[in-house]
Amino acid sequence: MAVSTGLLPERYANVRRIGRGGMGEIFRAMDTALGRAVAIKVLDERYARDFSVRQRFTREALAVARLSGNPNIVTIYDVGERGDRPFIVMEYLAGGSLEEKLRDEGAQQPAQVLEWLEQTANALDAAHRNGVVHRDIKPANLLLDEHGRVHVADFGIASAAGMQSLTQTGTVLGTASYLSPEQATGDATSSASDLYSLGVVAFELLTGRRPFAGDTIAEEAAAHVSGAVPSVQSFNPRLPRELDSVFERALSKEPTWRFGSAAEFVAALRAAFDRAAGATAIAAPVRVPARRGPSPKLLVLAAALILAGIAGAIAAALVSNGNDPKALPPARPSVSVRTVTETTPASTVVTTAPPPTTTASTTPQSSDPTALNDQAYQLMQQHDYSAALPLLQEAVQELQGQSSTVAGYANYNLGVTLIALGQCDQALQYLDAARHIEPERHEVHDAMKVARNCTGGNGNSD
Repeated sequence: MAVSTGLLPERYANVRRIGRGGMGEIFRAMDTALGRAVAIKVLDERYARDFSVRQRFTREALAVARLSGNPNIVTIYDVGERGDRPFIVMEYLAGGSLEEKLRDEGAQQPAQVLEWLEQTANALDAAHRNGVVHRDIKPANLLLDEHGRVHVADFGIASAAGMQSLTQTGTVLGTASYLSPEQATGDATSSASDLYSLGVVAFELLTGRRPFAGDTIAEEAAAHVSGAVPSVQSFNPRLPRELDSVFERALSKEPTWRFGSAAEFVAALRAAFDRAAGATAIAAPVRVPARRGPSPKLLVLAAALILAGIAGAIAAALVSNGNDPKALPPARPSVSVRTVTETTPASTVVTTAPPPTTTASTTPQSSDPTALNDQAYQLMQQHDYSAALPLLQEAVQELQGQSSTVAGYANYNLGVTLIALGQCDQALQYLDAARHIEPERHEVHDAMKVARNCTGGNGNSD
């Protein structure tokens, strides 16, 4: 539909309406000065009369301009005003939106979803590093170019650091279907709010349905605040259950329990798919994605030790000692175990012989928690859990309140050590802490099951 004369400057020809955004109409036009197709967002006349809304609309361009050059964020070409109607000129993307993909095709293939999510994560993490919170992440704002690459659009209600705030606590901004709990209740937002919304988008792309879909806007918003995260298999049985722990963290009601970045969330999803594809037995090789921090073998080998020997020792002790956890002997598995090295892109299975009998020094070489955890790990390899215990306790104390990778490893290794020493009831609190930090790690969940069996089934659920 052609627009009326005078709505836009004369340099924009062949203007056609192609849709609506949250604050105005969107048009496709030809920029005759530069000879390229563009998309133009024009603020609705009813909003243009409100100075605060006009200011917010203009701020969209300012927020995105700070992110210029990112390949996954829509580029802004021009900002102006015509007849008291502000407009923003941006690149035109011909591939439609992910909302259209969902509407026309339903659930998407996991490989394609992960690719789109990685591109979206690149845009969001760049925005967050620059102090910009989008606050309206949804499939309609994830646009595709002619090559099928995602570009994040519509920072119209973004909150940019260093710029005057245009919203107050208690004001709900965003689309109800993708609102974070803190947005739904009108509380302050942060980058964690965008990560929650991205989790909802990811869930919908994989299953074809939103996790908290309701019959009304109010019902859906309320579910974001108090509803339990459903299993992906309840909507799409072909998806692996390993995804559930990832979404439990991504869609946590508590912002601080969510992933630290969009890239970390997508990496956890990819790791869950990889784990599901390769899991043929509890002790099967684990493909661990490359990441900063201590070597992933800390977690893998410790898991293999507990699953290969400790579970058997506990089971035997429960039978012979009348379920008395205090009578449980320390586990000293003498069987070979399977672990993983990362010398090649593919996982390499190696066989580890029974450990030597030499004992490493228990004197901490450093107060650094990473060094303490590494030293304890060496002792755990030698099954000297009594010597490893104080090192891990000190490491966990130093890392208290942190959600880093080493904090997850230290809490996990402390939990495993306590199980090996027969102190299963104490182990659960550290394993639960590790689960909140690394919920995608099935080794943590397996260790918690062993600990609960040891304590007679008591303890936190996972």
